[in-house]
Amino acid sequence: MISKRKALLWGIVLVILTSVMNWTIGNFVSLTLGQKVLITKDTYQYYTAISDDYGKLFMLNDFLTTNYYKELEQEKLIEAAIEGMFQGVGDPYTNYMSEKEFTELMTRTQGSYGGIGVIITAGEDGYVTVVSPIEDTPGEKAGIITDDKILTVDGKTVSGDRLDYAADLMKGEIGTEVTISIFREGRSQPFDVTLVREEIRLRTVRSEVLEDGIGYVRISMFDEQTAKDFQQHVKELQNKNVQGLIIDLRNNPGGLMDQCVKIADMLLGEQVIVYTEDRHGTREVEKSNKKQIDLPLTVLVNRGSASASEILSGAIQDGGRGTIIGNTTFGKGLVQHVKPLKDGTGFKYTVSQYFTPSGRDIHGRGIEPDIIVDLPEELKDAITIEEQDDTQLKKAIEVLKKKL
Repeated sequence: MISKRKALLWGIVLVILTSVMNWTIGNFVSLTLGQKVLITKDTYQYYTAISDDYGKLFMLNDFLTTNYYKELEQEKLIEAAIEGMFQGVGDPYTNYMSEKEFTELMTRTQGSYGGIGVIITAGEDGYVTVVSPIEDTPGEKAGIITDDKILTVDGKTVSGDRLDYAADLMKGEIGTEVTISIFREGRSQPFDVTLVREEIRLRTVRSEVLEDGIGYVRISMFDEQTAKDFQQHVKELQNKNVQGLIIDLRNNPGGLMDQCVKIADMLLGEQVIVYTEDRHGTREVEKSNKKQIDLPLTVLVNRGSASASEILSGAIQDGGRGTIIGNTTFGKGLVQHVKPLKDGTGFKYTVSQYFTPSGRDIHGRGIEPDIIVDLPEELKDAITIEEQDDTQLKKAIEVLKKKL
């Protein structure tokens, strides 16, 4: 009796073990038969799909490496294929970066790099287009302005579908010269500008007290220190008993979204700052708390105000917290994430679109000011503008005085 029960038990165990082994072999192990290999149907379908999708790429790679008149570096071909895949997305803000390019991107957001100090994007016409020069840099001092088209850098043609290449050419060793060819609307011919590269140390916030106790804060872009610096500058202005605040976001090309959100939280009461939506409709909402800087606000914007500066001005406008003055902003309403890879390279990609608190999609449209004020025509291309000639700033002061 006992022996039969043992036999039955061992029989059950044997059946279970056999089933597990068959499933394991069938799903994870291929069987070699001479020169052939037996694989599962799922594995076969997986490799068939790869062949259908990438067979042309593999075939051309093999053809070039076999037939090209010189020996080719496989690594370079692979890198170029990856770059081409990102370019195929058709989004100038989605791109793959070499180790050098990725390191430089990280350096820029941390506060300093060597170059001429201009923020660029890919224009709809395919040209490398200036969003804005960074304040007090060679680019600004040389008179480069928003919407200038950069055609060549040191004689090398650049285009909007290779922004990182153009940016890399403009960067270099401090003290060296770089010549860029620019086309500007209103001029019949392109012109050359030669600049000396400097270490671009980004002082993103500066402030002063204007007439009648009005505080002025200029934010040139949003890097890792901007929110902290903004808080410090506003505190110093409050210690000087300012009665109102002008925030100048003109020619601010944007930067780190979290820094913009922190500043918005300081200025706004309890409200939505911005929300984003991805391809699946998943929404992420950033909100401010009740605590806020209790000063009347006006905000200055222009065509060079983009991205994070549009988030800030849009939140202030939708919340009725301040008056937006100047010209319609650039209109960049897409959010990028940056991802490092193990080999030191990296990539950035557009992950979602952002909307102002009232649900406005500003991409390609921009933020329209509450009060539109143009600079005098003769000052639109000026490198610096004296306070007495700055019609936009004068209007901001006028509006703020009425609020006081």
